[in-house]
Amino acid sequence: MPVPDERQTSEPDRAILVALRLPETSREDLDDEMKELGALCQTLGTEVADQIIQARPKPDPSTFIGRGKALEIRDRCKHIGANSVIFDEDLSPGQVKNLEKVMGLPVRDRCGVILDIFASRARTYESKLQVELAQMEYVLPRLTHQWSHLSRQIGGGKVQRGIGEKQLELDRRYVRNRIAVLKERLSKVEQQRETRRRARGENFRVAIVGYTNSGKSTLMNRLTDSRLLVEDKLFATLDSSIRAIVPGEKPPILLSDTVGFIRKLPHSLVASFRSTFEEAGSADLLLDVVDLTDARFKEKMEASRAALKEFALDRKPYITVFNKIDLLSQSKLPVIVRSIYPSAVCVSAVTGDGLEELRRRIYGFFEDRMVDVEMAIDYDQGSLINRIFQNARISSIEYHQDRIVLRFRTTKTELSRIQSRLNGRKALAG
Repeated sequence: MPVPDERQTSEPDRAILVALRLPETSREDLDDEMKELGALCQTLGTEVADQIIQARPKPDPSTFIGRGKALEIRDRCKHIGANSVIFDEDLSPGQVKNLEKVMGLPVRDRCGVILDIFASRARTYESKLQVELAQMEYVLPRLTHQWSHLSRQIGGGKVQRGIGEKQLELDRRYVRNRIAVLKERLSKVEQQRETRRRARGENFRVAIVGYTNSGKSTLMNRLTDSRLLVEDKLFATLDSSIRAIVPGEKPPILLSDTVGFIRKLPHSLVASFRSTFEEAGSADLLLDVVDLTDARFKEKMEASRAALKEFALDRKPYITVFNKIDLLSQSKLPVIVRSIYPSAVCVSAVTGDGLEELRRRIYGFFEDRMVDVEMAIDYDQGSLINRIFQNARISSIEYHQDRIVLRFRTTKTELSRIQSRLNGRKALAG
């Protein structure tokens, strides 16, 4: 965990948000990013007191915004009672140190805010490990300025500096060791997950992906009749959940929820949560959920596709699911969606509109991967007969003197496994 800042108090956090508008950045994109940063702050419980956008040809290497602008923001904080400053971009450790020195206030960047949200949302053992690992990797290069308060406490001079440097090295060693421990524990968790995945046997897998707060958990609840946590906040869901779309279906169709995507997702989080997205990596089909009420939904779709590419999931088959149509005028749907995205499905996870069509699309995708089989099996192969009953859809059974004839529907993969265990007989696949 980050070393506590002595300047932090119990008073409510009121922050000024700061962003740079570079020549290549449009005002619309920047406004949308600032709106998103404000939503992140709201999720964290931080009040947004004001926001400042500075136009520059490039970031200042020392303070990101320049010393003059930093002094201006310091004075603005005093005037409106803000007690922290949050930047929309990731800052270097040196920039944070210099800004805090000039402003006399805690400075955070977008990455730090997202990490704090993830830390507050983690519920399972695995997600807590993942978040702590990301935090440690974020903190390590920033430990230089975390201990600057020792200088003021001890009073300066060579003795003080030596103590501070010794403590700093101890902290760096602790963080490095902690990172190694967390990686080892996560590796064991990943092995356990793979064991559970194999134990689930032959089944179809669908993963819900998409931008954060697009309604993924609500959609999963509707499709699986579950009761997962649903909140109108960014990153309400961190832990991957797995449910059957239709209990008793053979083979089962399992649906998994995933962490939402967001622009400028911290690299340390991407690396730490890579194992979670392996659940999506093992899926046969992705449901890419999009909030159709978002005026910039196209940009959010692009951000989601970019994140999928980073996790090597961009080539998987997927269905685009436009959600929240109950909040949108029906007259807009043909213009916005059906003419541009004819293969997409429009739904409301709240009211249930469009879900039957989505289910048909999911079932149709997997039906194409199944075959009809007629198979004669000797009675002494009881374990094989039992496997077929467990993993296939039986359509008819004929009992003969020395064998049983089954007609069933199953996956091509499962058929290959069954045929490898037959006593010299051949299955007839339709």
